[in-house]
Amino acid sequence: MTALLEMKQNIKHFYGKYEMYIQPLLKFVLAMAYFLWINLALGFSSALNNIFVVLILALLCAILPVNTIMLVGFALIIGHCYSLNAIVAAVAFLLIVLMMILFLRFSSGANLALVFSPLGFAAHVPAVVPIGSGLLGGPLTAAPAAAGVILSYFVRLVNEQASVLQSEDTEVPQKIKVMLDGLMKNQEMWITVATFVIVSLLVYILRTRSMDYAWRVGIGVGVVTYVFILFVGALFLDVNLNYVSLVISAICSVILGFVLEFFVFGGDYTRTESLSFEDDDYYYYVKAVPKVSVSTSSRQIKKINGKEENQEVLEAERQKVAMPNEVPPVVEEVKGEDQMVSSEDVIAPQEEVDFEKKLEESLKDL
Repeated sequence: MTALLEMKQNIKHFYGKYEMYIQPLLKFVLAMAYFLWINLALGFSSALNNIFVVLILALLCAILPVNTIMLVGFALIIGHCYSLNAIVAAVAFLLIVLMMILFLRFSSGANLALVFSPLGFAAHVPAVVPIGSGLLGGPLTAAPAAAGVILSYFVRLVNEQASVLQSEDTEVPQKIKVMLDGLMKNQEMWITVATFVIVSLLVYILRTRSMDYAWRVGIGVGVVTYVFILFVGALFLDVNLNYVSLVISAICSVILGFVLEFFVFGGDYTRTESLSFEDDDYYYYVKAVPKVSVSTSSRQIKKINGKEENQEVLEAERQKVAMPNEVPPVVEEVKGEDQMVSSEDVIAPQEEVDFEKKLEESLKDL
């Protein structure tokens, strides 16, 4: 566990240090995956299928805001539909405008879920989208996730009915009826839309509660709800459901949920503290859950040059030898003069001579 925590700290440190390079790279990869899915699912326009066009569009999305990926994807879908038939492009345009008016204008900060929904269906793990939306987003994230489901089924419908929609023998009203019936009467699509909305909201509600292990409870309840709704809907509405893909999707969503909990939340419920305090107007009851963290040791290697060290030691010894042990001469100031005289230069005063005593001693000798 300690090794995983150290790895988490190192990844967060690396991301914080190179965030300005990592974010454009992630947006580029996501845009490439989304645009390639559109080209593989539709692919009616040879110009849009060009890999260089996809690379240029992905590079533009890497340096522009993240919602640009969704808008460029809409343009690609309309472009492929126009290559198939102008009526199909008009219906696709009206569907996109309707989704933007009803759903996407309220969730501009979470519209990236619309991009992940088709990719989840393409990878056969759609359950990871509502689980991840509930863990990382707010309640409005359910709207773009559901819109992504509708867009995925529309692209699948156009691909399956391409021969009918492209045929000149089919009249315009018949083409419109084929597309509208393929969406409005598609019970599997509406069951999936309802499942995405319910699971996203349920996971969000549970993971924001103050109970212990709220994230894990949200993940578990969300996965069970996802499987239960699809199973019951397929049973009562006579919808063909791939149960193997459903189980694999549920398992992958659980793994993704625990990975997100480890990197995003990481609360240590074993050290939970409950606090209470008050002011003049309110009583406050707070539950504090500390984050799991580990102190990483920072090692610094300092290279010491032996020659430089010896020179420093010799210089210090020379300074010690040069310093005298006796007290340095005191410098006294001679009043009345603007000069400094050392005590060594000052002559000690001589003792007074008794001339009378000297005279008496000389007379005695005579």
